[in-house]
Amino acid sequence: MQRKIFSTIACLTVLFFMGETFVSAQEVALPAMPAGAGAADKDAPKTFETTKSGLKYRVLRKGTGAAPKATDTVEVNYHGWLDDGTVFDSSYRRNKSIAFGLNQVIPGWTEGMQLVGKGGMIELEIPANLGYGDRGAGASVPPKATLHFLVELIDVK
Repeated sequence: MQRKIFSTIACLTVLFFMGETFVSAQEVALPAMPAGAGAADKDAPKTFETTKSGLKYRVLRKGTGAAPKATDTVEVNYHGWLDDGTVFDSSYRRNKSIAFGLNQVIPGWTEGMQLVGKGGMIELEIPANLGYGDRGAGASVPPKATLHFLVELIDVK
């Protein structure tokens, strides 16, 4: 009897994790590139990877330089939107890149930008707990919002 129960639990566990893998491996179209953005690699992934923290990402263009550390300053161009497609911020729209310390931004950015090299492009899907959480960010980002970003890493200092 115990073997049968154990076998059933093992099968259900495998099915559960297979289901999880299937869901996370769902193909998603590449984001629309804002005016001024460079191109993604032709072999850019159609699926997202998920880190232990819950951050989802895919490297759309491999960089040729080193990836930044959490203590580095980065110069980037970025485009941010909500689940409904509403753009809440975009350096592309301002026609001006921005530089900041990776340890001075939301945790999703700190973690995500360390996954791409200088010259690369990454798409981030940041859950609320790694973004602005329960408070949101002004009138543009509501509480508990999932944030989406397209980011080109111009320089690491």
